[in-house]
Amino acid sequence: NKMRCKERKKTVSFSSMPTEKKISSASDCINSMVDGSELRKVRSNSRVYHRYFLLDADMQSLRWEPSKKESDKAKIDVKSIKEVRTGKNTDTFRTNGISDQISEDCAFSIIYGESYESLDLVANSADVANIWVTGLRYLIQDNMRASWLGDLFDEVDVIGGKCISLCSAVQLIKKLSPGLKNVKIELKFKELHKAKDKTGSDVTKEEFIEVFHDLCTRPEIYFLLVQFSSNKEFLDTKDLMIFLEAEQGMAKVSEDISVEIIQKYEPSKEGQLKGWLSLDGFTNYLMSADCHIFDPEQKIVCQDMNQPLSHYYINSSHNTYLIEDQFRGPSDITGYIRALKMGCRSVELDVWDGPDNEPVIYTGHTMTSHIVFHSVIDIINKYAFVASEFPLILCLENHCSLKQQKVMFQHLKKILGDKIHTDPPNLEDNYLQSPSYLKGKILLKGKKLASNCTGSEGEVTDEDEGAEMSQRMNNEGGEQQTVVQPKKFQLSKDLSDLVTLCKSVFASRCATDHPGEFVNYNKKFLARVYPSPMRIDSSNMNPQDFWKCGCQIVAMNYQTPGLMMDLNIGWFRQNGNCGYVLRPAIMREQVSYFSANTKDSVPGVSPQLLHIKIISGQNLPKPKGSGAKGDVVDPYVYVEIHGIPADCAEQRTKTIHQNGDNPIFDESFEFQINLPELAMVRFVVLDDDYIGDEFIGQYTIPFECIQPGFRHIPLQSLTGEVLPHAWVFVHVAITNRRGGGKPHKRGLSVRKSKRGREYATMRILLIKAVDEVFKSAAQPLREATDLRENMLLFFKFCFFNFIFCVTGMYVTFLMTSECTRVSEGYRPLWHTTNELLMYYLKTAQMLITCPFLPCSQMIQTSQTLLENSDSVYERILQVQKAAMEFHEKLHDMAMKEGLKGRKLHKSVESFTWNITILKVITAETLNSRLTPVKNSAPI
Repeated sequence: NKMRCKERKKTVSFSSMPTEKKISSASDCINSMVDGSELRKVRSNSRVYHRYFLLDADMQSLRWEPSKKESDKAKIDVKSIKEVRTGKNTDTFRTNGISDQISEDCAFSIIYGESYESLDLVANSADVANIWVTGLRYLIQDNMRASWLGDLFDEVDVIGGKCISLCSAVQLIKKLSPGLKNVKIELKFKELHKAKDKTGSDVTKEEFIEVFHDLCTRPEIYFLLVQFSSNKEFLDTKDLMIFLEAEQGMAKVSEDISVEIIQKYEPSKEGQLKGWLSLDGFTNYLMSADCHIFDPEQKIVCQDMNQPLSHYYINSSHNTYLIEDQFRGPSDITGYIRALKMGCRSVELDVWDGPDNEPVIYTGHTMTSHIVFHSVIDIINKYAFVASEFPLILCLENHCSLKQQKVMFQHLKKILGDKIHTDPPNLEDNYLQSPSYLKGKILLKGKKLASNCTGSEGEVTDEDEGAEMSQRMNNEGGEQQTVVQPKKFQLSKDLSDLVTLCKSVFASRCATDHPGEFVNYNKKFLARVYPSPMRIDSSNMNPQDFWKCGCQIVAMNYQTPGLMMDLNIGWFRQNGNCGYVLRPAIMREQVSYFSANTKDSVPGVSPQLLHIKIISGQNLPKPKGSGAKGDVVDPYVYVEIHGIPADCAEQRTKTIHQNGDNPIFDESFEFQINLPELAMVRFVVLDDDYIGDEFIGQYTIPFECIQPGFRHIPLQSLTGEVLPHAWVFVHVAITNRRGGGKPHKRGLSVRKSKRGREYATMRILLIKAVDEVFKSAAQPLREATDLRENMLLFFKFCFFNFIFCVTGMYVTFLMTSECTRVSEGYRPLWHTTNELLMYYLKTAQMLITCPFLPCSQMIQTSQTLLENSDSVYERILQVQKAAMEFHEKLHDMAMKEGLKGRKLHKSVESFTWNITILKVITAETLNSRLTPVKNSAPI
């Protein structure tokens, strides 16, 4: 398949252009043709004329100069062009005496007129020839398109008058391209009529087709079709197979798949019958859900849901009952409906004593309105599992008196009943149950009485977020703030028994000062983080700041749109939008090293290179709230990477002035992603010509959900609604940093040998007994690296030997068979038997010098490598097991060595770092032994 891709894929390359002006689309080709080029005009009498050719600005005529002919004769109407043929493929070229001196790549012919005359031209370079061929083909009206549009026109022209009303023509084009504005379509028809001095507003078939061609042809997609269509105006099934495999990354591509796509997206009957995908069919396909940037596998639950609850990020809302700000805004049950429908799995109930002995929900000590508690529980019962079947957590902020706590208990039991999960977690390993185990269950998170409490009530510490906010607001104006002392609070035993998850809130200081310990703590326990009470405008914190520390429940103000909410919504799109996302493996393993503030590669994780090309935009609307005059925008695109500090980056395109319909950006960016499992990519489109609001649209997607290839990104408004027909067209490629490129430090402790290989080394803990164990890993770690590299080299040699042997058999077959002499149409990969023979002789010479050629030697080498890998694997595994025996008593051993404070912290960090490296190396050694070819770089 790769060989076939190399043979068939035709790229329009402009890398050797002498000018600095970049040619990257069909429109660039048109502009270059308008500027003109010097071409050689070849005649049948072996004469060659140097002429300057250019395209009229109105793109109606092709002219050349100087010429003795009158100016009207030294031109060709673009409409008269029947075909643009590449290479020396006309009688003039074939019979011309100097044909052998002309390069095939520089020659092309224009077939025009009713008599199919040919204008045979030679460019100074293949790049210039490609510009003219691409541009002229773009201008030629496609027969399949004309036939298809003609049929649509005839369906509207019911009376057979060969014309339709302007309104009907506008509506028909609007139906075919919904993103176009009616005013723009109507204006285009009027301009056409004015150019022809036509009276009346009726539209003919030819005028309809011409306007459709001008408005609905996307040059960047046409340019892409040219690269894969083997010099045709369409993609056949084989062209499409190559595109799907080479660019879209589709596995198991077959001709049946190509046929299925053509039947689904090709609008013309001719194309469907012949298996051809025209420009319009190709455009339909690229804009369909099949070419959405979001991986369809992530649209359903696809992650392991059987791990402890603490191993997942959980979609969570803060002050769910609010629909505006948290100080004066109204409370409404629609806040719960909205959050639950969006896949939220953790909602907040801030409950206070209400009138008539009915608890109410609102933000205490503020002016927000009230909602009756039992009405909220009714809504939760109705919508709890509409968007997700996995457990729902109710974060209970209980401020009620004992009397109303009993009412709360009765409402919860009566309305939710058996849905409430009251079983304690597994006490043996102190892990919570899994989302799969808890399907359809509701968990209460809040304060809980001690297990030895025997009475009907007991005392706990109150958590009063509203009181804290009120206290802080009273201390504004530069005065010293008073620390809010926690109050004692009487809790009902019945209500306490319903609580499964104990209340725990962590400040951002933990994430900043102790990121490593915080990650380890969150391996077993749930941490809930909510915005500061001082955010009276209900603004949101950055959830990434806490996700990178392993915090599972980062509560967001759903009523407040913006960047932070975009990140939250985008993140939980993955895994079927079920509200649960499995945390990175390095945050779940019992002994693993990860610091949330790392600014380097993560041990055990292969960095990825993300290549993004922003190609174009479609139908970009004017920013809402903008005070700029008119509907024209000056768009530009930001590409943002959100993740651990080492990954955070952004790049922006240039501004395209006064074009929101189809701006061509054509800019490429590259980002290194060190922790792919926690990275997100955000595309933001902004307006450079604005007064007030500059935001046009955005789309946020987890890195792991991105599909490579040519993709359309649907833009969303500030509040999350999809903007109708607004897209950004991109090309995405993702490569593994291990797969190539310059060697660089990957975040492990490495030192280079004389051969340039990188060997992992152990960090020093300053605990003698433990350091001695890790020191014993030095030699086997070195041998493991050498074994892996040697294994890869060996299997590459084996692969080449296999190819050479097959080549030899192929040569023998060709030289002894009659197929090359009898079958006139047969054309092997090599053009002549002599070329193939020379290739075989070269490969034979390589075979003789190859040390692994004899089969017995190959088998013996393979056996030796495998035996050695077994030994190395066992030795590293023994070091890992021996080191893990110190794990539980590591802290005490460090204290005995006199390590305190920062040195103690560094010692523990080095231990987990070393264990992580040992795990990675043992896994690679085992993997190389079992599947060495799979791990090798592409050949």
